[in-house]
Parts: sequence; structure tokens; C-alpha cells
Amino acid sequence: MKLSRYGKIAGATLAGALALSACGSDQAVDSTENGAAAAGSVDCVQGGGTLAGAGASSQENAMAAWVAAYTGACADTTVNYDSVGSGAGRSQFIEGAVSFAGSDAAMDEEETEQATERCGSEVVHLPAYISPIAVIFNLEGIDSLNLKPEVIAGIFNQEITEWNDEAIAADNPDVELPDTPIVPVNRSDESGTTENFVAYLSEAAPDAWPHEVSGDWPIEPVEAAQGSSGVVSAVQGGTGTIGYVDASHAADFGTVAVGVGGEFVPYSPEAAAAIVDSAEPREGNTENDLAVELDYATEESGVYPIVLVSYEIVCMEYPEQSEVDLVKSFLGYVTSEEGQQAAADEAGSAPISEGTRENIQSVLDQIQAAS
Repeated sequence: MKLSRYGKIAGATLAGALALSACGSDQAVDSTENGAAAAGSVDCVQGGGTLAGAGASSQENAMAAWVAAYTGACADTTVNYDSVGSGAGRSQFIEGAVSFAGSDAAMDEEETEQATERCGSEVVHLPAYISPIAVIFNLEGIDSLNLKPEVIAGIFNQEITEWNDEAIAADNPDVELPDTPIVPVNRSDESGTTENFVAYLSEAAPDAWPHEVSGDWPIEPVEAAQGSSGVVSAVQGGTGTIGYVDASHAADFGTVAVGVGGEFVPYSPEAAAAIVDSAEPREGNTENDLAVELDYATEESGVYPIVLVSYEIVCMEYPEQSEVDLVKSFLGYVTSEEGQQAAADEAGSAPISEGTRENIQSVLDQIQAAS
């Protein structure tokens, strides 16, 4: 792979194209500033090119930072990422419309078979983005609430319908709760954030959440919205609303501290990383696949259990060497220490561990052009 470190050229004008197509996103990340910050950490492809990806809207803020830094450091390179949601991103990847997909959930068996056929090789998940899923709400004068798993499940299952319900009041004795109706807001599109959220409800509160785990919301919604940005808009525009979003979208809302064992744990990157570090490899992974299984029902102190691990899904073989070079170059930056810090600064995510980074780089090193 012909690479050069454009980011190391002192005093050079760093040029690149930021092309981030994000549902409802108004991100404006300066590519020159971020490119300078990435100096020395980006291996650019000589001659540049265009790389296309699509998928998880949870990644849109982090992806804005990654794309800006990468294209700011790499001349003549464009990265397009369309935040259409995990399900749509996986579909576009399977159809061959994009080189990589962002997904908050690993592909199921059928999708894996289809993706393997598309790639003509092994298809793998690279855990590049770790973030808490924040439960956000809009109640005037209230910034935080303690909610046990069964109470969260009861709210989203539409069994607990008033904010001053005894189940909520019991763990919030110092909060003056209104008799406002609760308006739960869920994703209207197939979503990896939804799949992770309902997986948590299913494992942590199975009696209160008797639904199958899926990226599609399982019951008739009170209110639904497209993408993470849509949920944010719906919660912000309502009264008594509550929703679930990647933590990068949680600013300026009231948030839930989740019951874990005998304590209530607010979301934070550190508390989210604690559950991921102990995760087991997913059963049935192929040789290079890095998908993991999370213990959503953990009772370990200090662990925030509603977490998403968002993957970049890639082929181990691509038809052209130019596509191989761009995939390895861009995702090498995304998972670098500098790339992970850029995402943490922009989106509040939890940087991956050094061990995970080494495992990802080992997989990236093996990607090649089809012979």
C-alpha cells in the first residue's frame, strides 16, 4: 500500500473534503484545524480517492471529527458517510453500495451470509466506537432521576404512564415529580441503538420487558422518530418526553442514573468502558471477527450497563487495491489513539483499549485485494 504522512509536513496547507451526510446533523467540524491536530497519526493514500460508508447515526458526531481530521490531513481524499441508521447501513454494505458500514449491532446469520457473498471473503466487525446509551427526558426543573431497570422497562412498555408514579417516586424522594403524562419516544427506523437498548431491558428486567430483541421497536409507539437526531428533536419539542440516544446526543437534557445492584450509576465514558473491557467474544465469530457479547444484567459497582459498541463492518478482500488502501488508511486512523481521542472530545465516547486497538490493527493489516 502506497502511503505517505501528509500530516507531518510542517507548514503545509492541509486540504481535504469533508463529506458527511448525516440525518438531521448540523455538525460543522473544521477540517483544517482537525487535520493539523491529526498530524503524524494519519497514513494517507498517495493520489487520494473517495471512500464511501453508511450506517449508525450514533456515530455521526464522532464520524464528523474523524472525517474532518482525516481529510484535513490527506490531500485529494474524500470520505462520504451517510448516517442512515445501522440497518440501512448494513443493507447498503451488503448491496455493495459502500465500502464499510457503521453498525450498533453485529450482523445476524442471514446478513453475514449475504455480506460474505458480496465480499467474496470473510466479513468482520471492528469495534471502533464505544458509548453509553443515555436515557434522556424533558421535565422542567429536573436534571436527573434514579430509575431501576424494571422502571425504565415499565415506562417504555407503557405500563408506567405518569411521572409521579410511585415506582419513580420511591427512588427519587427529594424530587418534586409532576403528574405530567409520560411520553416515551422510540426510534422509527431499524436501529442498532434500539437493539442494544432493548437487549438491556430484556436482560436486566425480563419480567417487565417480555419482547424479542430486535433493531425494530416491538410495540405500537406513543411517539417515534427517525434517527438519533429525530429522537432528540422529539424529546426536546415535547413535555414529559423520554427517549434513548447515544450519549453524544444527550447534552442539555435531563438524564437517568441507572440502577445497578444497590446503587444508581449515571452515564459516563468511564462507566461504559468498564462493561466493555469484561465483554466476551460473540459466539460463532469467524477467525478475524471482533464482535463481542455484553453483560447487560451486570451488578458490578460503578458500571453503566446501557452501552452500545458500534462497529465498522468491512470485507477482508476488496476488488481493487485502491479500495483496500482507503479502507485500511481511514479505519487505521479511526481506531488509532489520536482518532479515538478525537471521538471522545467530540462525542464523549469511551476510547477503545490498547489491546482492542492491537487486535483491530492486526485485522486491518490482513485486508487485501482479491486475487
